[in-house]
Amino acid sequence: MRSTRTARVAGVVAVALALAACGGDDDRAAEPTGGSTSAGATTEPAEDAPTDAAGEGDTGEDGDRTVPEVPLVTADVAEVVATGLAAPWGLAELPDGAWLVTERDDRRLLRVTDGSTTPVTGEGADDLAELTVTDGEGGLLGVAVSPTFDEDGLVFLYRTAEGGNQVLRGELQGTRLGALEVILDAVPAAATHDGGQVAFGPDGHLYVSTGDAGSPRLAQNPDSLAGKILRITPDGSAAPGNPIPGSPLWSLGHRNVQGLGWSEDGRMFASELGQNTADELNLVVAGGNYGWPDVEGVGAEASTAAGFVDPLVTWDTAEASPSGLAVTGEGVYLAALQGERLWRVPLAAQGVGQPQSLLEGGTGRVRTVVTGSDGDLYVLTSTTDGRGEPGPDDDRLLRVTVDD
Repeated sequence: MRSTRTARVAGVVAVALALAACGGDDDRAAEPTGGSTSAGATTEPAEDAPTDAAGEGDTGEDGDRTVPEVPLVTADVAEVVATGLAAPWGLAELPDGAWLVTERDDRRLLRVTDGSTTPVTGEGADDLAELTVTDGEGGLLGVAVSPTFDEDGLVFLYRTAEGGNQVLRGELQGTRLGALEVILDAVPAAATHDGGQVAFGPDGHLYVSTGDAGSPRLAQNPDSLAGKILRITPDGSAAPGNPIPGSPLWSLGHRNVQGLGWSEDGRMFASELGQNTADELNLVVAGGNYGWPDVEGVGAEASTAAGFVDPLVTWDTAEASPSGLAVTGEGVYLAALQGERLWRVPLAAQGVGQPQSLLEGGTGRVRTVVTGSDGDLYVLTSTTDGRGEPGPDDDRLLRVTVDD
């Protein structure tokens, strides 16, 4: 069992529970869920972490930090945008309002618009079908749209290939995908812990999340691409200003990050699947070491001395198994696989507030959540991935409205 520690990050929430479970990402025994806020949530006062990690929070009489009070919201499924999706994973919006969806096991890229779902064709689609390897959690995973898509037409994809995980780019014209170029190659791959998210940051660079590929010590090796968040240019080069010049490494010590997002004030967040003890929401800083495999969840004083960064929030693994992540002006939203819900972590003027459970019990497993250009949340369910109980219309793309 890995060490658990007292919280030491300023103005953060630690929703810390412990559960012994198997070591897979989200293949844990389901448990009943309930309540609109996190049942059994506790606030761990912070003592000495830098305030740029999470904000200062309010100070009590003893000098400890407290959780900012923020209002609750309600969330409702306003529209079923698409049905009949097969193990969908990645989701990205095109400038014209259409959606791109990846199907992990069928190795297909789909375009969803005006109530119709159309498979993308062309040389790039043939490449995805022929050269993508499906093995457990590997396959066709994340998708991102170039921030200059109107000029270059580029889309970026994360997939598992014979020699490891790759990041690809190709030009999309309507429903035809041109030849794919590998811009990042030989990321360690395995049947579990493949990461898979690609997302453009506000700086215009592409961020890539990788898993430890079942070899936990790789997460601590700065020369390995496993267990990292990487930052590269759109052509695959290491982005300027990275912690190690010439290296794509942005942060390390991750077990399996599948969600990335940024708040309006520039803070970067990542959702991370834990093993036995705690799933995490992390605030990602350049060069940060998030402790895996030496630490899971909030760590001991020895871990703090080693310079590991504590998570903002942790969950019992049965309540979360967080995959995709979206950030709005008022909160961070995490898609929960085993938890079968959305988790909202409110953004406060200082730090973050108490997590709130949304859509609990109404959607099944939730793989991905992104913010649409219309301000609503778009959610992919994940009951056909071999670990859920599909309904007749699954899997689905849902439009979710959030109101205070």
